[in-house]
Amino acid sequence: MKTDELREKYLAFFESKGCVRQASDVLVPTWDPSVLFTPAGMNQFKDHFLGKVKLDFTRATTCQKCLRTGDIDNVGRTAFHHTFFEMLGNFSFGDYFKEEAIHWAWEFLTDKKWLGIPGERLTVTVYKDDDEAYGLWKDKIGLPDARITRMDEDENFWPASAPSQGPDGVCGPCSEIYYQLGDGSDVEIWNLVFTQFNRVGSPPDNLKPLPSQNIDTGMGLERTASVLQGVPTNFHIDSLRPILDAAADVVGVHYEYDSDNGRRLRRITDHARACTFAIHENVYPGPKDAKYVVKRLIRRAVLDGYQMNLREPFVYKLVEAVAEASKVPYPELSETTKRVAEVMESEEKNFFGTIDGGMKRIDQLFEQMRDESSVMVPGDEAAELNKTYGVPPELLQTLSAEQNFTFDWSGYREAMDRHAVDSGKGQRELFQTGPLETLKEALRETPFIGYDATAATVVVKGIITGDGHGNQDDGQLLSHLDRPGDNELRLVLNESPFYGESGGQIGDVGVIENDDFEFVVTDAQKHAGLIVHHGKLVRGEIKEGETCTATVDAERRQALQRAHSATHILHYALHKNIGDHAQQQGSKVEADRLRFDFTNQKAIDDESLVQIEKDVWTQIDKSDPVDWKTVPLAEARKAGAMMLFGEKYPDPVRMVSMGDFSKELCGGTHVSNTSDVHAFEVVVEESVSAGTRRIEALTGPRAEAHRVQTRELLSEVARTIGCSENQSLASTIQLMDELRQIKKELSAGKSNDEHPAQFAFAGEGELTNVDDYNSVRSAVRDITRRLNVSFDDVTSRIQSMIADRTRLIAELKQATAGGKLSADDLIGSGEMIGDTLIVVAETPGANPNVMRGWIDQIRKKSDGPTAVLLAAAQGQKVLLVGGLSKALVDKGLKAGDWVGAAARVVGGGGGGRPDMAQAGGKNPSKLPEAIELAKKSMREQLG
Repeated sequence: MKTDELREKYLAFFESKGCVRQASDVLVPTWDPSVLFTPAGMNQFKDHFLGKVKLDFTRATTCQKCLRTGDIDNVGRTAFHHTFFEMLGNFSFGDYFKEEAIHWAWEFLTDKKWLGIPGERLTVTVYKDDDEAYGLWKDKIGLPDARITRMDEDENFWPASAPSQGPDGVCGPCSEIYYQLGDGSDVEIWNLVFTQFNRVGSPPDNLKPLPSQNIDTGMGLERTASVLQGVPTNFHIDSLRPILDAAADVVGVHYEYDSDNGRRLRRITDHARACTFAIHENVYPGPKDAKYVVKRLIRRAVLDGYQMNLREPFVYKLVEAVAEASKVPYPELSETTKRVAEVMESEEKNFFGTIDGGMKRIDQLFEQMRDESSVMVPGDEAAELNKTYGVPPELLQTLSAEQNFTFDWSGYREAMDRHAVDSGKGQRELFQTGPLETLKEALRETPFIGYDATAATVVVKGIITGDGHGNQDDGQLLSHLDRPGDNELRLVLNESPFYGESGGQIGDVGVIENDDFEFVVTDAQKHAGLIVHHGKLVRGEIKEGETCTATVDAERRQALQRAHSATHILHYALHKNIGDHAQQQGSKVEADRLRFDFTNQKAIDDESLVQIEKDVWTQIDKSDPVDWKTVPLAEARKAGAMMLFGEKYPDPVRMVSMGDFSKELCGGTHVSNTSDVHAFEVVVEESVSAGTRRIEALTGPRAEAHRVQTRELLSEVARTIGCSENQSLASTIQLMDELRQIKKELSAGKSNDEHPAQFAFAGEGELTNVDDYNSVRSAVRDITRRLNVSFDDVTSRIQSMIADRTRLIAELKQATAGGKLSADDLIGSGEMIGDTLIVVAETPGANPNVMRGWIDQIRKKSDGPTAVLLAAAQGQKVLLVGGLSKALVDKGLKAGDWVGAAARVVGGGGGGRPDMAQAGGKNPSKLPEAIELAKKSMREQLG
């Protein structure tokens, strides 16, 4: 039976039992703080299990995309472990329970209409105290005692060991179903969880029956397919073998199941599939959380290729194979293969640049262990190699074994556990608790009524102490409060016109009040389905159940609407000018200011940026109507509404349309006509991370003000430099170039040009039309990019550069005074001792950079070994810099010792590297004596 057929049979079977088929949740649920990736089918139904949402159905079935890293070290090594996998599940929310779950599982597995697995190949386990499940398997299904095993809570309870170790909350026993393989070993294919208790406190008697009992099951799609297809590993099933074969072709290695390369190819296959799905949902490699996992998986795969002598990116070439193998259940993968491959290739290139460093560190570690007669690779060293270079522990173990070293696995795991806790990469609490969760259970949601009004009569449903920004679960639920002051509070209402921050749009502000109290709202956030109003009580006493008026700051809301609508128009303009790959990666919508992150591998040139802005203005000027309506998700998709990969949309969904050029699924607030955006001005285009760019822009009055400020800035630059406006850009470039030239001359100790005290514009590269705003803005953008400063810091940076120029010219004149010494002059003043050139000289006015530059030049110009010590009096201080060529360092001579001895003569000291050192003193009158000592000392060292 093919994998796609198995998936469909499972879903169809449970549909026949009254379960509602639900689509897979996204792989990366960014709205769920308890997990980085979706770990199981039940994750999207957590609120259903807890009764915190209105139940449109009480039975469900899904095939869920999952990603777990708990068994990452076993991937490729065992037959059945993965990071990415699909989990088949059927669920009950207070509907059917153990008897149906067990009967249906057995029917689906053994009935010839479905899977037709011989019953004698199946065994089960139950929780040691679950007599009900045991009885069902024995008496109803007819399994003999020998094929039913009672197990302890660490094996057959969910969460594992919950009765004794916690956490508190919903939990229950489970029953696992195993298939007996041909070699007599067993593989778990299905787990039936009977959620029937609420754990409260420590045992005994800490498991309280729930008012409604739930079912949560999970069957591994790949494992079951491997059983049905009779293959020795999941990687040989029809949906994975093509990717495995593609990996072997790309790597150029023949696949052998039991070989080291076979294990590496299986790991590459798994990691390529996991990263393809994650990057498809816009989770790019990065330093934290889900992004860190993606980075780690790519790097593990690259290291496997490195072990097979690959030195160029290769994992990205498997993206097409993953999409092809998954095209039936996940056809959307084919839409992003180019983008996903580009992101993966970029990360591979970055890592190939650091692999050699990791291997070098391993060699150093092994050498150190041999010196110390150690036999076990320390766990903390292995963890550091993993974190810094991405070296997988199994690779380090293999390399260690080749050197006859053992490997401290327990120490490694302890170190990685500490890292997970320290960096926040550990597992979160699956079910949250606290005052907001209490209100969520009672209210389920706060209806948002702000699309049509910015004021409404509402009822206070919850008062919570604390601002909740550190932890939403903190605080205390109160019935009333009569202490106005600066303490932060949170209010929950029966409904609200305040928009809670989501979809990139920040929360509304305003006031909630009646005759008895006034509460100033400083922010509105979303917590699950609740709108949480943050703020302060400034007057009176507030009570739960009070009727009051909630009023949003309408002017600020309008500014937010202008910016939010502008993001939709900008998204359209990006697609038009850059391509459909420019998918939204994130956004932030503030009052008349927006930040929009999108997929693109390189910077947008200024000409394209101007055209993007023009296209936004065109749509604003067209005065197209902005409409929104709630439609079924399928209808929105058919209408061509833009949907973000990895975003979870409700069904039905709110679709926002602008004229005939834009349709997006969006829950934010918008203007009613594109002309209401008024104005649009891009202020910056920059890189966020590899493959992601960011545009920041202004709308409304802020955009208009910025246009005025841009013109003023060009005039200010001109005044600061002392040139005309049309010379501002060219003058800035010339100033930067001259600064670089002066620094270069200063380092060399020789001036090639005369630099007048007053900076003068050369007259080339002028703007052709300072009356054209686009020319002015392009010039200002170019200036800010070249100076690498913000818009507001341009003038101060130019002033600083002019001051630096004046100072450096003075230093250059001082450094090149007194006959304008050169490296050739100093070589001519030296003496030969055997084949070694010794140069010991006073260089009046020279600074350390100049001295080091001369030393480098002398060492390069000399044909043999070279020793150079230069000295200069600087007021009441003395500076000495010395350098030795590699040949003298190899003989054991040290520049630090040589310079330090001379420095002691002038009442100072210092040191440095064997090849270059610097020292100082405070007695210039002794400088001639120090120079003679340095000459004598080097002659003696050379024999």
